[in-house]
Amino acid sequence: MMTSRVLRRSLHHFLSLRTLGTAAPRMQASGHLERSPSRAVRADSLPVMLTFEDPSAFRVKSFWELVRALGVFRLCSVPILVNNCGKIMSIAQTLLGKRLFALFMRPSVYAQFVAGESEGEIAQSMEKMSCLGLRPMLAVPIEEDLGESSGEHRYDQNLASMLECVSMSHSNTWSKDPMMQLKITALISPELCVKLTTLLSEQQYDLDLLVRAMEGEVGETFFPGLQDSENEHFLCGLQRLNKVGEASANKVRVLVDAEYTYMNSALSLVTTAMMKKFNQDSAWIWNTYQCYLKESRSLLLKAVRLSISESFCLGVKLVRGAYMDKERNLAKKEGRSEPVHESWEHTNDSYNGSLDILLELISQDPQRYRVIVATHNEKSVQHAVQRMEELGIDKDGGSVCFGQLLGMCDHVSLTLAQQGYLVYKSVPYGSVDDTLPYLVRRAQENRTVLQGIRKERDLLRQELRRRLKQGLK
Repeated sequence: MMTSRVLRRSLHHFLSLRTLGTAAPRMQASGHLERSPSRAVRADSLPVMLTFEDPSAFRVKSFWELVRALGVFRLCSVPILVNNCGKIMSIAQTLLGKRLFALFMRPSVYAQFVAGESEGEIAQSMEKMSCLGLRPMLAVPIEEDLGESSGEHRYDQNLASMLECVSMSHSNTWSKDPMMQLKITALISPELCVKLTTLLSEQQYDLDLLVRAMEGEVGETFFPGLQDSENEHFLCGLQRLNKVGEASANKVRVLVDAEYTYMNSALSLVTTAMMKKFNQDSAWIWNTYQCYLKESRSLLLKAVRLSISESFCLGVKLVRGAYMDKERNLAKKEGRSEPVHESWEHTNDSYNGSLDILLELISQDPQRYRVIVATHNEKSVQHAVQRMEELGIDKDGGSVCFGQLLGMCDHVSLTLAQQGYLVYKSVPYGSVDDTLPYLVRRAQENRTVLQGIRKERDLLRQELRRRLKQGLK
């Protein structure tokens, strides 16, 4: 394919080890980041730094929304409540009963972080978001980990929910370029993903064969090392993923979540197979890279090279990561080195360095690469905005967008949207029962973020005081 050969030649030099050393930030002996000399920018030509200090970003919120956010954030800043929120909610549900518990949760924590249950409630939330210049990234709140697998029928039900999410994202006018999130372990058992990850450390796998398996063109013993029943389940799971890809291609961009290191290799394998099949002309399937992992940079570069050799477009969701405590505890228990960076500073360097690589690629070929800067970290957002201006990347071109969770970091989301950048909010939906496990896990995974939202609380208080002075207007 002529396009593929030209692309390989044009990016070969950039992807060489020598060039990657300059494209990404480097560590000097002092420990500080060194920027590529080829991209040096005069101090007097630097763009004005985007700031997130203005409480007027919250003027679009109602008085009750301000009060609710302050109350919820106050609770989320108490470590003992966040660390034990699962037990606390379980006890409350037992004492109050499901109906009374739901009545308590709906106007408080649920309303802060969940779009709603019925399509009408979701539509109302999405339309309000659209009026604020924000775009929804719908997420079906299905949570499964080791020991929680529930049989083939349940995975087929999850598939129906995913296809409904595709339809809901596409059939409405909430955003020009809709996105949704997908968890592989909602369609393939976590236990199988763990076993596949172990096998992949010992053997390579043919992507073409995997694509044919998605289409049902191979037998039931196609993956060596798996038992017959495991191969059968793997085939069913791949075909479920294929249905999601076929439903979403050319309509909705599907962002696949990363999970724990003991299953991520398997998740990346099937996601890459989906990319190879569905990302020929544009990035419809995206993979997630967790920059708190020491290997994140090498995994990202491997994905870039593979996208060139296999001729598919690459979509990247760039996150810091959410499973730090569990990853460290598991590594300590198994007597191996921790897979996550030793410090927050190292994670920041990893994130911004990976972001620089992607922005350089996008500046060369904005149709071939896309990234969502999925972070609540203001400095990384400022870094992304500044590099976009330096590299001449259009803020509304579609190749670079920003993402935050619904109900969190609104001062960053709204400020970016007001400046014309593309901003998505991760939007879970469903009943209180369905979303409760999601809310518990997100609270525990994002405890550091939740306990450090002092600035957002201060801005909310400033806006609330202004309203009170003006008579609750």
